[in-house]
This record gives sequence, C-alpha cells and structure tokens, in this order.
Amino acid sequence: MIRKIEPELRELLKAPKKIVITTHKNPDGDAIGSSLGLSNWLKKYGHDVTVVTPNPYPEFLQWMSGNENVLKFTQNQDEAAKQIEKAELIFCLDFNTLSRIAELGALVEQANAYRVLIDHHPQPDDFSNSIYWDTSASSTAELIYDFIEEMGGFDKLDVDAAECIYSGILTDSGSFRFSSTSSRTHHIAAALIDIGIDHTAIFDRINSSSSENRLKLLGYALYEKMKVFPGIGAAYIALSQEELKRFNFQKGDTEGIVNYPLSIGKVKFSILITEQDNEVKLSFRSVGSYSVNKFARAYFNGGGHENAAGGRSDVSLEETIEKLEALIIENKQAIKNG
Repeated sequence: MIRKIEPELRELLKAPKKIVITTHKNPDGDAIGSSLGLSNWLKKYGHDVTVVTPNPYPEFLQWMSGNENVLKFTQNQDEAAKQIEKAELIFCLDFNTLSRIAELGALVEQANAYRVLIDHHPQPDDFSNSIYWDTSASSTAELIYDFIEEMGGFDKLDVDAAECIYSGILTDSGSFRFSSTSSRTHHIAAALIDIGIDHTAIFDRINSSSSENRLKLLGYALYEKMKVFPGIGAAYIALSQEELKRFNFQKGDTEGIVNYPLSIGKVKFSILITEQDNEVKLSFRSVGSYSVNKFARAYFNGGGHENAAGGRSDVSLEETIEKLEALIIENKQAIKNG
C-alpha cells in the first residue's frame, strides 16, 4: 500500500494544467467510472482534461457525464497521440503495467508529462512519478474518492463526478458482494448518495440494459458450453468467434458470464474463454483462497487480483481448452483446498 500524494503533485494541481487520463484496454465499469469521475472533478478547478482509452467500451457504460468527449485510440490515433504529447500531467488509472494500455503504453512512457498511477492491482511496475496504490481497495474508483478527499477537494465533488465514482465501485465490487468490499466502501457509497446520486437508476443503467441477443448468448453459454469438474470445484465456458457472431456479439455482451459457474455448490474456480481476432482471451474468477492472479501469471500471460484476473493465449481455441483442462487436473488439489 502506498497512499501518498507527493508535494510536487499538489503543487502542480494548484494551477490549471493540460491533463490526460488513461486506463486499460477493454475498459470496464471501474476503468470508465474512475476516469470520468476524476476528469469531472479536475475540470472544476479549470484543468483542461482529456480521457483517452485504448479502445471502445460497452454501451451500458456510455451514459456517464463526459463520455461524449472520450478519445478512443483505435478510432482517433493522431488526436490521442497529440493530447498525450501536449500533456503536463498523465493520470494512469486501474492498471499496473504499461502493456495493459496496448499501443498507448509507448506514448505514455515517452511523454514529458508528470505521471500519476492510481490503482488497486498487485505488483505495479515502476513507470510513474507518483503512486496512490492500495490492493485492499474494492476498486480504483474507491481510491479516486479517497484521493479527492485527501486533496481537500470534496466540496467540488458534484453529482456528475459522484455518479461515475459510484459506478466504478458498484461494478468492481460485484454490487458490493466481493470480499474486497469493506466498511470504507459502504461509507463512500453513502457519501455519494448524500451528494445526490440516484443509486437505483445507476444499477439499472449498468445491469438492466441487456439486449435480446445478450440474454440468448448467456443462456447458450450456460446450457450448451459450460463444463464442470465436480470433483475439483472448477468450471469453464468456451465461446468461439463463430458462436459469438451467431448471437450478434457486441462489446460487453460476455460481461459477468464468468461469475455464473461460481453459483454452483462446490465450484470455486471459474474460467471464461473467448476467441478474439488475433488471440484467445481468458477471464478467471475464484472464491476463497485460490489465487487466480497467480494462475493467470503462471500460465496465460496475465494477472490481476487474487480472486479476479485475466489472461491470453496465442494458440488456437482448441489448444487453449486442452491446455486449460490439463492445468485444472494438474492443480486440482490446490483448487480443492482453496
């Protein structure tokens, strides 16, 4: 844990600056919520702020204040690169290594800006001038709230920023049910509600906006594609590009599917495998003490949290499934004991 706001950063933020905020590839609710929450707050002090994401994000996250001005690098590379080059400060949110922001990583590394990392993932790389980092936090959005409070800026936290921060906390805490949810998390949620957010409307925007195809894909994934290892406590779902196209897949449609097998009695370890254009993507979830972060790092070029991580495979979907099944058998005792 390093929760320190450097004196140099405090000094820099005293006068309006050109600021870029960036976050990881395939942004989720915490990535977008923390980025737009910080952006809306910084703008209250006259800062010129641009949020740059490596690529687009799901439609159910596109309602937040400031969304219309977000630069997606894959869609507007020249403008994104120009903003990063001009930046005096760059806030790096919800990622712990520059490889997580794809091609943006090299631009951020080469920039002359003062870099600030705010994150809750373990083992951050040393690429920033200032770090505000705590793995015990439910989300990066929770850390953004604490950062704002510690900067003495709570009075500038309006409904627009509060909605974004709440959205980040809501999504990354699993609607406040994950073990990382603390009394502090609930305290922050209460404070955001007191500011004036409509927490029920936010929940509905994020969780009650499924398309017909998304629900059909979920049903298909659970009924046809889920494989359970009952004697081990593991399960996985694998979806090919062909199957995703069959259900007119849109970004975000597989969000949350990996959690469903964990609702089965003794399943402690769940994996979702999806075939992408140039790689196979894996999402890992666990309950208890089994570390999917270690599993992802050891076998699938990934990492994350102890109970939630991601990875990738450069071999075919079929080869990835074969490898995964062998690893489940190989690690069966650790999974069962987790």
